[in-house]
Order: sequence, then C-alpha cells, then structure tokens
Amino acid sequence: YLTGFPEPEAVAVLSPHGSAPFTLFVRPRDPEREVWTGERIGVERAGELFGADEVFPIDELEDHLSELLKPASRIYYPIGSGDALEDHIIQTVIAARRTRARSGQGPSGIEDLDALLSPLRLIKDADELSRMRVAADIGVAGHLAAMRRARPGVGEWELRAALEAEFIGAGGRVSFPSIVASGHNATVLHYEENRCRMGSDDLVLIDAGAEWGGYSSDISRTFPVSGRFTRAQRDLYDVVLAAEEAAIVEVRPGALFTTVHEAAVRILAQGMLDLGLLPAGDLDGVIERGEYRQFYLHQTSHWLGLDVHDAGPYQQNGAPITLVPGMVLTIEPGLYIPADEEDVPERFRGIGIRIEDDVAVTEDGGELLTRGVPVDPEKVEEIIRGGE
Repeated sequence: YLTGFPEPEAVAVLSPHGSAPFTLFVRPRDPEREVWTGERIGVERAGELFGADEVFPIDELEDHLSELLKPASRIYYPIGSGDALEDHIIQTVIAARRTRARSGQGPSGIEDLDALLSPLRLIKDADELSRMRVAADIGVAGHLAAMRRARPGVGEWELRAALEAEFIGAGGRVSFPSIVASGHNATVLHYEENRCRMGSDDLVLIDAGAEWGGYSSDISRTFPVSGRFTRAQRDLYDVVLAAEEAAIVEVRPGALFTTVHEAAVRILAQGMLDLGLLPAGDLDGVIERGEYRQFYLHQTSHWLGLDVHDAGPYQQNGAPITLVPGMVLTIEPGLYIPADEEDVPERFRGIGIRIEDDVAVTEDGGELLTRGVPVDPEKVEEIIRGGE
C-alpha cells in the first residue's frame, strides 16, 4: 500500500512482507527553509513519532521503491493522482512483467486504494461523531453571528468576517470558501465574490461550515436583510423548507440514499407548479422529464466527514447506497430563479434560497446536528430584528 501525506510532504509504503513493513519517506530537516515555513519533523524523529520501521529522505524514494515493491503480488495505490510516483509505479509493474516468469517475484497489477478506503469513511464511530457535533456547534455559532450582523447597507464581506471570526475564535477553521450571497447573487450556486452591499429588500444566502478536529460541518441559511420576508420570498422559502423537512424524514437505516433526494424533488416540483414557476402539468411527468431542474440544479445530499464533500460511493454495483447508522449526510434543497427569467411571475425573479442541515443516521432515524440555527421563518426574522 502506498499513500501520500500529501505529496510531496511524505510517502508511506506499507507491506506485509520484508523486515520493514512500514517504510516512510519524509522531507529532511532544512534550517534555512524552516525559518520561512516552520519546523519539519525530519528523518530522525519521524520513525519515533509515526512508528515507522525505516525512514528515508523523500529524495531517495525512487532508489528504494523498486526493491520495496519486489515482494508484492499487487500494489494498492490511489490511482489518478497524476504525480510522478504513479508513473514510477506503473513502470515497476511493467518491468516486473518481463522478469516475473524467471524470478517468481514482482507485482502483477495495481488496485485503486481510494476505491478500497473511501467506503470506510462512510460510517463514523463515536469519536468521529463527537467531533462532528463540535464542528456543527461551531458552524451554528458562526451563522448566528452573521445573521445578527445583517442590516441594509452592510457588505457581504462583513457577514463573512463575522461568521469566520466565530469559527476561528472557537478553535475551528473554515472548512470551505464561505458563500455570502445577497439579492440575485444567491441564484449563483457557488458565488464566492462576497463583495456587494445588501439592499433592504434582499435575501441573503449563507453557505458556510466550520472544521474542528479534522471533521467538517456544512450549513446553509437564507434570511431577509430587513427582518421581514416579502410575500414572494416567503412563498419560495416555505416550499424549500417543506422539501428539506420531507427529505429529513427519509433519513433512517434501510432507506436508499436516492430516496432522500426524491422526497425533496417531489415537494419542490409541486411548489414550482403551485407558484406558476412551471406551466401547469402532471407532477409525475414534470419529475420524469426533469423540468424541475430549471430551478433546482443540484442533488439534495452529499456525504460529510473529513471533507465537506466526503469520500465514499453513492452507488454500489449499480444500486444506490443503503443508509446505515454512523453515516452523515447533508440535506440541502433550494430554489434559484434567475433575475432575467421572463417565463415566471416577476415577483419571484432574482430570488435564490437554500436551506441546509447536517444529519447523522442513527438506529432510530436521523440526528439533526445543525438546527441550532433556526429554520422557522418567524424565528429567523426575530434573530435578524435583534431577538434571541
């Protein structure tokens, strides 16, 4: 097994064969560079700290790699990394093929290490879930700080500063570039400019998360700068909230991952029909033809854990993954009506809404990790107006 930490910091070679089953290659100490970038562990300390049987400078990797791989029948490596190490491994397999008949040694192929390991990240143990709850609580505090800072004329960047200061002050980190999108900016799914000032009639969509203890949270909330939803904003908000609640109900052991998305889509599509965003028609037909995708372009969920979009398959052997306790996923339906969309009622144009929570699958259903930030529209309005 070979894996990087990440390249070119260190490379580990793990083998069931040989006198050194754990061989580590790291960057050596360099006092001149460390003045600029901080202390390195170095070759001398790495074995003790990481429990390696042998440690070498990373510059010697290619000198040792062929010999280390010689006893192996298969090599497990994250295929597709695109680095020079991958090329070297492929050449090692090719060279072994030429000599294997006489030597009886050498790897016969490469297995994708990511494909083997990423499913292991799907199910969190008690310690991992504990860390995710802390990350969620820090994320909640940041969102509440940003909501309380919202006023007409305030810059999107000021809300970003408020929420990220809360993350960092609590000992966390920003888990991905924060989205603070006011007005029609909220119809851009990955808006990251955060440069506009908020108007009095604007909604603000914040999509941001904190990382703590190596684990991430991911929360989205949409709220009115004025402290009052307009009728059109509230109509769309209620549809998105109903879709999120319907999807959350489907989070339970034995449910298919796709069932969560299907529940949200059904509510959203019906809302589009009811509000005149789509021409009158049969709900099942609208879903089957994908017409709802005009205003809802993304999936409802993704895995959450060490990464915001965490590793792990969504299908296995052509079938959707079945939810089991310990899995953690987001629920994030939305509606995004472009400002220049002429085929919808004018009052809805330029409105973007997303509501997102993190949910852990439990024995009994789903544990909502992030509802410390209210989603009830009246409570949201109260926070913006200065209430608790």
